[in-house]
This record gives sequence, C-alpha cells and structure tokens, in this order.
Amino acid sequence: MVPVRLLILPRLPNWNSTSPLVKADPEIMSAQNAYHGRILNQEFSWELQERLRDCIASFQAYDNSGTPVIPYIAAWQENSQDIWYEFVGQGFCRLLGCSETELVEAFKESFIDRRVYHYQDVETKIQEEVLGAQELQDYRHGLREEGKKTGTVEAVYKLAAKNEKIVWLKDQATIETYETDRICISLGCLTDVTKEMEQKALLEQIGYFDALTNLPNRNIMHRILEINISQMQRRSISDFIFLILDIDHFKKVNDTYGHQAGDYVLATLAEVMMATKRKGDEIGRYGGEEFFGLTHGNIQSGREFAERLRRKVEETPFVYKGRKIVVTISIGLVSATQLNNLDEENLISTADRRLYLAKQQGRNRVIAADESAD
Repeated sequence: MVPVRLLILPRLPNWNSTSPLVKADPEIMSAQNAYHGRILNQEFSWELQERLRDCIASFQAYDNSGTPVIPYIAAWQENSQDIWYEFVGQGFCRLLGCSETELVEAFKESFIDRRVYHYQDVETKIQEEVLGAQELQDYRHGLREEGKKTGTVEAVYKLAAKNEKIVWLKDQATIETYETDRICISLGCLTDVTKEMEQKALLEQIGYFDALTNLPNRNIMHRILEINISQMQRRSISDFIFLILDIDHFKKVNDTYGHQAGDYVLATLAEVMMATKRKGDEIGRYGGEEFFGLTHGNIQSGREFAERLRRKVEETPFVYKGRKIVVTISIGLVSATQLNNLDEENLISTADRRLYLAKQQGRNRVIAADESAD
C-alpha cells in the first residue's frame, strides 16, 4: 500500500469535564432542535443528565454556527448491542436523507466499511485496518471496549449516501463512561474527507491497476489476501475463497487472430467478469491470460461464484473485426478453511494446482478439490 500523508482536519472544542459549557436553554430545545434521545426522558443519574444537557446545548450552538463539521452525541448501555443518538448535527441527516429518529438504521444501510490507520513514526509505512459491515457488527463490542479503554475514537467511514454517492467521513470522538448508569456516551464530530480519500485512492491506483483491463493487478491481490488472512486470524470472518482462472487455448487465439485480437479478448473478458461479479467479490489480473478472484462464504458459494463466471464467459460472443472467437476459461479455487496452514503462498499454490487439474480434465471447468474426480 502506498504511504499516505496524514490529514490535518478541523477539531471541535475539547469537551471534557472541565470545559466551560453553555447551559441548556428552553429556546434551544425548540421544535427545530427537538430532543430525540433517551437519557433525559428516563431515570438516570443527575450527573449524567446534567452533563448531557450541557453538551447538547454546546453542540447545538456549534451546529447552528454553520460549521461544515457535524457534531454528534451517541450513547449505548453496557452489555447491549443497541446504540442511539442523543444529538446529531442536521448535516448528517441531510447526507443520509433521513430523519434523526431514522439515523441509526440509515447509517447501517449506507455503511460500506470502517478504516483505522496505525503508524509508529515518519519512517514507518502506515498500516490500514479495514472492517466491513458484517465484521463491524461482529466486532462492535470489542470496538466499544477499546474506546472505553483509550477514551477516544478515530476512524474513517465509507458510506453510500443518497443516490449511491460514495462519501468518506472522519470520526473523532471522546468516550465518557458513567458506571452508575452503565452508560457510555461518545462526544464527537464527523468531517467530510471524501476529496482526500479519493486522492488517496488515486495515488494507490498508480502502478496498481492493469493498463489493458483496468483491473487490479497482482500487487493489489497481495494486499487483498493480506487483509482477508488477517480477518480470518482475528475471527472477523469465517471463510473466504481465492481462485485463479486461465483462458483456454489463449496462445491459439494469438497465433490465429493476432496479438491485437488477444488484447481484445483479455479486455472483453475483464468487462464480462466485472459485470458478473457481486458487490463484495474481487476480480483482478494475475498476469498474462491468468486472472484472480476472491469472494466470501464457504467452498460451495465459491464454486457457485466460479461457475457463474465460467458460464457467462462461455455464453458471451467474442467478435473481433467480424470474426467470432470461441473463449472459455478454466478455474481452480480454494477456501481458507481447506488449508491447515493459511498463508498467501498456500492459497496461490493450491488454487494454481487445481487450475492445472481443470486443464488436465478437459478445460472449461471449475475444480475446488485436489481429487481428480472433482
């Protein structure tokens, strides 16, 4: 991964217990700024409720100032998966196209992934930790405990906002714990860093995408495998499938129709596979006439993914300068749980061995086990 320069982003004031706070005003609790939380309407400690009133007043004043930063107050009870907002800036509701009472569900539906960046010093490459939607749900308790321990949260969220527009929000928050009430509140702000993250993605793409097919190349494959192996080791995911596929008799295509026709076949195959894969699937160019893929689920779902690709390629007409070219593919695949020793080398060598079996058994087929009878 390309090293990323740290972003200097605006911060909200440091809302800690010693900060001067604006007292709640009845006018602030107007219809325009209606309270939709829970804590002030239930029996919780005076300390928590008074603190929350002061914070809401401060956050509302800040939000009403016209700042592009979105302030929020989230809350949750210990030993509960439930989370809610005590206050949120109106910019967040506009972004997700929902009301404040719908915000929790709207955020879940728009969520794509959560990213955290770790670094030691200026000489160390920044490490990117990515959690997808299901992983975030599975690891939510651990993230909350981590936030309680450190007292802070800093992450970047990738969201599909209104009209499926991709938006990146940087979250910076302070966590306060009220042991008597068994309540935690997160006092934070969200900053739109979409332009910065798009620039980061552009820098990563330079030298990481194949010029002919516009697919990720082998360098990105290494990164994808690294992430998924790490997620397996953390038990964030239960399994994933890696596959290698090869165009059958590709040398004959080049010899018969010419290398420009071969390039046409490679580029068209890439388009066909990209149109066939699902949102969470990965497709890339391994090298030459070989491609790689990755999907989540068990070995059976992996076979179904591979078969969809194989059938779609077989059914697609490849016509170059009026001449029809017959194109089929062979695929070898392996699931992470099939391996006793899960590492990148074993994944690639096993998928490659099964690809060779598919070639031996007549091509235009999928092999997901080492037995020749598969």
